[in-house]
Amino acid sequence: MKIAVGTDHAGVRLKEDIIAVIQEMGHEVVDVGCSCADSVDYPDYALPVCEQVASGEADRGILICGTGIGMSIAANKVPGIRCALVHDVFSAKATREHNDSNVLAMGERVIGPGLAQEIAKIWLDTPFSSGERHTQRVGKIKAIEDRYLQR
Repeated sequence: MKIAVGTDHAGVRLKEDIIAVIQEMGHEVVDVGCSCADSVDYPDYALPVCEQVASGEADRGILICGTGIGMSIAANKVPGIRCALVHDVFSAKATREHNDSNVLAMGERVIGPGLAQEIAKIWLDTPFSSGERHTQRVGKIKAIEDRYLQR
């Protein structure tokens, strides 16, 4: 898989740990930045990751900021994105199985590198269950999105 990764200044230290995990798993990484600790605006990094995922240029995306909240809010404004803010391994697995999330958001100030790496591994390894009830629910999410795009 091709995984687009983006961070703001508050997630830049964790980014290298996550990129290493992605590469160790045999996936390709597209690093959209940022690469410094100087203050930057998280939407500027969430958008290119989500555009790549929504267009199919990348299979999935991972976003990291201080809490993951800002990145997840910005990500979920992009049509076709189902971004999940995750800080535990159970949620990482559940959001793939049940919600078919295509973008993962995490907070460097909330979790450490070991847990973040484990979350990324589980999220990348877990397939969507494709069960009827989950497929129906994801379809309803898309219908909401489509409804508001038509306005």
